Amino acid sequence: MALKPVVLALSRSGEPVAHRVAKVLGAQVHGREGRVDRADTYFANALDHARDLFAAGVPIVGVCASGILIRAVAPLLADKVTEPPVISVSDDGAVVVPLLGGHRGANRLASEISKALGAVAAVTTAGDVALGVALDAPPAGWRLVNPQDAKEAMALLLSGAGANVTGPMAADADWLAALPQGTGVRITCAMEPQADLGPNHLQFAPQRVALGVGCARNCDTAELAALVAQTLAEGNIAPEAIHAVNTIDLKADEPAIIALAKQFGVPLRLFDAATLDRETPRLATPSDVVFAEVGTHGVSEAAALAQGGAAATLHVAKRKTANATCAVALTPAPLTTLQGRGRGVLSIVGIGPGQASWRTPEVSRLVSQAEELVGYGLYIDLLGPLAVGKERSDFPLGGEEDRCRYALEQAGQGKNVALVCSGDAGIYAMGALVFELLDRAPDQMGVSDAARRVEVICSPGVSALQGAAARAGAPLGHDFCAISLSDLLTPRDDIVKRLRAAAEGDFVIAFYNPVSMRRRTLLAEARDILLQHRPADTPVMLASSLGRPEEHVRYRRLDELQVDEVDMLTVVLVGSSHSRLAQLGEGPRMYTPRGYARKIDGDLAVG
Repeated sequence: MALKPVVLALSRSGEPVAHRVAKVLGAQVHGREGRVDRADTYFANALDHARDLFAAGVPIVGVCASGILIRAVAPLLADKVTEPPVISVSDDGAVVVPLLGGHRGANRLASEISKALGAVAAVTTAGDVALGVALDAPPAGWRLVNPQDAKEAMALLLSGAGANVTGPMAADADWLAALPQGTGVRITCAMEPQADLGPNHLQFAPQRVALGVGCARNCDTAELAALVAQTLAEGNIAPEAIHAVNTIDLKADEPAIIALAKQFGVPLRLFDAATLDRETPRLATPSDVVFAEVGTHGVSEAAALAQGGAAATLHVAKRKTANATCAVALTPAPLTTLQGRGRGVLSIVGIGPGQASWRTPEVSRLVSQAEELVGYGLYIDLLGPLAVGKERSDFPLGGEEDRCRYALEQAGQGKNVALVCSGDAGIYAMGALVFELLDRAPDQMGVSDAARRVEVICSPGVSALQGAAARAGAPLGHDFCAISLSDLLTPRDDIVKRLRAAAEGDFVIAFYNPVSMRRRTLLAEARDILLQHRPADTPVMLASSLGRPEEHVRYRRLDELQVDEVDMLTVVLVGSSHSRLAQLGEGPRMYTPRGYARKIDGDLAVG
């Protein structure tokens, strides 16, 4: 499990148990407002909150009835391979039930909780119940080479066929000791590739291998992959025995190395030159040339040894091609911890207008995974419980460049950072500024080399114009555009030119930043320009504080649009000459026809 579990306390009767469980797991307690006296944070609706956590991939331990959690996550159930653990604990702490994610850590969590509480773990997963082990979920440090055969192998064992655990690392696989003895299924514990794998023959590879690599800038991905494959074959190593791909931090953004780590499904770990150079006495091929280039006498060998630790030895010394190097270090026992640092990640996320149900699951997941949240304080506050317990760096309005620069530099230190924006981060938000900073030269107020090497993830959000349009009906049903009326970053003459073009083109227009405390005239000027090209009764929608309790939606005629009823939190949608405001049963609904009536008339004429 990549994320820490969250313990939900729904009542005072279960509150003491929730805190006991949280202490065991090192987790936070999220409590129901008005029902729980003490918690790290509070939520208003249990179903919505549990659903939000589940969508974000956060393991949930609910001290409550199982049915509450089932009803909460049921709409989201799709793939048991990726869904996080969900566990219910009775209010008295007597029963622990892993409901979902048995093979993704729920059964182990349930066992840990039940031992601490002296409770019964109601595990129902067949393998765990009958055999005491789930073959498709080995412990840290081990990897199943042929996972596609695990289900059938488990069925064989459950039908009475015993297991024969063998191989040079069998003595270290004590977690397989409970399996019934027999010859029905052979289980080999070895890092060497095995033949004839299948339902009758499983292989668990101990992750004793630290793979070190280096390469020239923009090395061909296929060249590095081929070198590694050849080196593994030379060392008689199954790829599943690799614990991590390791290299110097200067290569954090090297496409071939990133692709290699993804190919093997293992972490990419980075070491600075000083750390690598401390491994020089253990290197088989130290190089003064390499030292002059990057500050260490070796990259691939040193990185492999640095990850393996003091007990590691070089199993395959440096092998190289024209543009790549590779080395393998071996440890006596499986590796279960990581040395070095990961590649920094900056997630640029848009949280929508502010309503939790409009926040995408991907955004929630990226926020949950982040170590630090950066953004305008109000936007981080709107994340509610998802932001609790995380390091946060609040920036004021107007500090946009400082905000983006800080987020990039923090990620450059190897941290997982989320830059939090409202709406969609790529629409009048921080996305473009992040890439502008990355694109600038260092002498043009760009960012550090370390910041340039981070992974940047852009995740879409519900934009303010989408939220407003949904509230209205379908005003964006035909061609539309968005124009910001802020002249802080765009010259006023350019804004007016765009207004005239949009007016002449008869676009539906979404106005962002329509007014501010000091900027009051452009919206009125925009209204007057539009009235030269479309009817006075063109519908206009004003949507303020979308998705929040104080949300306020109203409609006006274009000629009656008043600047004083618009503020910075208002999105203004102005219809085209074809837009309509229909008075329907649920109230006024604004829409812009696409032209289907003409299509129908044409079809009828042809017919």
